[in-house]
Amino acid sequence: MRVLKNMPSIVFYFQVHQPYRLNPNFRRDRFLKSSLIKNLEKLYFNETLNKEVLQRVARKCYLPANQTWLKAIDEYKKSKRKVKIAFSLSGTVLEQAERYQPDVIDSFKQLAETNCVEFLGETYFHSLTSIYGKDRTEFKEQVAMHKQIMKDLIGFSPKSFRNTELILNNSVMNAVADMGFKGILGEGIENILPSKKTANFVFSSKTAPNLKVLLRNYKLSDDIAFRFGAGRWEEYPLYADKYASWISKTPGDCLNIFMDYESLGEHLWAETGIFKFLEHLPGELFKYDNINFLTPSEAMDTYPAVESIDIDDFSTISWADDRDVGAWLRNPLQHISFDDQKFLEKPIKELNDPTLLKIWRMLTTSDHLYYISQADAGPGEVHSYFSHYDKPIEAFANYNEIISDLTARTLILLEKKKAKK
Repeated sequence: MRVLKNMPSIVFYFQVHQPYRLNPNFRRDRFLKSSLIKNLEKLYFNETLNKEVLQRVARKCYLPANQTWLKAIDEYKKSKRKVKIAFSLSGTVLEQAERYQPDVIDSFKQLAETNCVEFLGETYFHSLTSIYGKDRTEFKEQVAMHKQIMKDLIGFSPKSFRNTELILNNSVMNAVADMGFKGILGEGIENILPSKKTANFVFSSKTAPNLKVLLRNYKLSDDIAFRFGAGRWEEYPLYADKYASWISKTPGDCLNIFMDYESLGEHLWAETGIFKFLEHLPGELFKYDNINFLTPSEAMDTYPAVESIDIDDFSTISWADDRDVGAWLRNPLQHISFDDQKFLEKPIKELNDPTLLKIWRMLTTSDHLYYISQADAGPGEVHSYFSHYDKPIEAFANYNEIISDLTARTLILLEKKKAKK
């Protein structure tokens, strides 16, 4: 075997998420269907589409990808170097899997039982509540909800955190540290890196020094997530031995490969060879003596922080589009939707109706604003790919109608409640 110096540990992390998509026929259905509070979820959301998407992605991605990782973990379970990975499962994907495809839950539980898989904390509703402002009460409540569902369904208590779409700034890091997490994930964009450093190290938060920070190597991550099936890519086709050789030549302590799990099998169909690539990758990596797999928490425990990361709130980063929050807050329609969403928090909590609160939280999911993006060129193509709307204006109209309806109901009920006192 070849032994190269300064070879990193590999940290594989996958985001697993499905939103509750809205009912595009809400304007018509509100006059035809029952509008009692107990029926609002069916009125506001497209259950048929949500079930169809969840089951399709389960068939093409979740179940075969999980089986691929289970097989790899089992193959090396008695070896000195084991295969280890990490996931972040949103509360909304867990709810839908439990409802429409329970064997997905069983499959993730099997992974948890291997002791080679870490599950990260996040917001239950994959929301933008971490950037609501100074008061992050709702953000913390959604994180607490997520901790509970992870314990209930997967039997795992998260120790490290991944915010929605890797949204990160000092205030987010402070809040996450306050909630007791040991570390957080972020995007390895150059403008936040200390001079002469790459993303391939463990960092700390400047404002919360005890919080470790892992940053994504976006090039090597996107080589799989976006370029693997691109026939015009100069490195196409990408085989496991070639990818392993790239990793072996990459200096640093930990090489963080982060991507959407749905890239495997759903966006990159099985016919592209993505599962064969994953099957062969551990063996190719282990041809190099010093390469091993670590989970995010293990990497944070293994390597000291080399320097601190400082991201002021006006320079918030993410892994989407231009690596800021523009994927959700670039145009006026997105800002209107975001403001309407934030406004409703106080009155709906004051009303104290658990059904309406749950529905409002479903409307905080970041995807709703993502669909309203009017980005062009490459980012625009990605937004269009994920959206089930023909145009962003349709996504805005649909969201606006539904959140306006919920707001009106909430304010009317709140006035009635106050009048009774």
